Amino acid sequence: MAQDIVPIELGLPQGDLVTLWAPRWREDGEEWEAFLGYDEDLYAFADAARLSAFVRTAAEHDLDDHPAWHVVPRLSAVDLSPDEDHQYDLVGVPELVAEPPDTWTINELADIVEVARSLADVCELDKVHEVLDAADGFAVLDQGTLAFSGKDGQKRWSEICKVVADRWDELLDAVDSVVTTPEVPAEAVATAEAELAEALESDGGDETPSTSEASDVDDIEEVEPGFWGEVGIDPIRIITSTGEFYSLRCYLDEEPVFLGSERRIDVFRTPRALARFLTEDAETADNDLARVSTWPEVITKANGGELEIDPDPTNTYVLTGLDADLAEGPSEVDPNQLDLAEELLMDAATWAGDDSVEKALQPSQRLGWLVSFVLRPSPNRLPPSAPFDDEVAAWRQLVEALEERFRVH
Repeated sequence: MAQDIVPIELGLPQGDLVTLWAPRWREDGEEWEAFLGYDEDLYAFADAARLSAFVRTAAEHDLDDHPAWHVVPRLSAVDLSPDEDHQYDLVGVPELVAEPPDTWTINELADIVEVARSLADVCELDKVHEVLDAADGFAVLDQGTLAFSGKDGQKRWSEICKVVADRWDELLDAVDSVVTTPEVPAEAVATAEAELAEALESDGGDETPSTSEASDVDDIEEVEPGFWGEVGIDPIRIITSTGEFYSLRCYLDEEPVFLGSERRIDVFRTPRALARFLTEDAETADNDLARVSTWPEVITKANGGELEIDPDPTNTYVLTGLDADLAEGPSEVDPNQLDLAEELLMDAATWAGDDSVEKALQPSQRLGWLVSFVLRPSPNRLPPSAPFDDEVAAWRQLVEALEERFRVH
């Protein structure tokens, strides 16, 4: 979610350092983004223990007015350890681009470029933007392998490789120049280190996969992304109390775009009805997905009768029953179901230019605190207290607003 504060690891020339990143959030009608730091300095630490010690003892920094900051000092050092999805090896990019531009390589590079752009925006690092603007391919990484296929795609990838070979050190030096590590109390570090050691011991003291696990990893083969993966558009399935609906969505520059127009999402009762629309009406209809560069490929495949619309589980959103579960309290809510529902509500509102969902789900709000507690549980967080009538009413209002946004065909 946009209001999260996320622990991240940055692979830099001076080593792997951890810090906190607050991706874009909206407050008082303005959009913000920040990293842990102060003034012109980016604060980064050798490990999660020192990061934890800092956030528990620091008096002043740029994240202390973030709407969710009050939660962070209560988190354990384990919670402040970056997961694999938030580790950005900037110094390893030359080795990364030496690999073929497959799905994994492109996705990893896209994530690194995203965080580098954010660092440049927040820390005013013009040199970073200058390097990343030197090859057009950096701007289309979010389109996946399709942008790097064929003759033109190979040219884009070659341009990226050349910029990395010639100028990546400039980008690294620019980021390195703003990194500083504040002093932290030794006692606070020791406490955090003890938390990490205890967590490691409870996990069996060994983070290496077992033989069978390692074997499973070795046996995994690359999976072809399929047509929808290639065009960068996803069929989605939405289940609410009013029925089951199908539609399409993609992301452009990290912003969600739905099949629809004028803040209304075109939804269909069956995959066949959606396919028929794509065959008969989509070419002439005014819809926001028409500006996606791969949209003509979808229309062509639909007209050929070859389009399969079968949303996978990660794009299936079941909103039914969540209000009743929320009424019973955090322990009764399925985190996966809630996480997906939250994603859909946020995406639809963002696409429509509506900030009501973001405001309602901020941790400073009762509903936001309940949702955040379910999705990011921690023994150091104070649990929300019953009754949850206000939270349920707020949730139902968000779901009803989504349903009102549907244009049912």
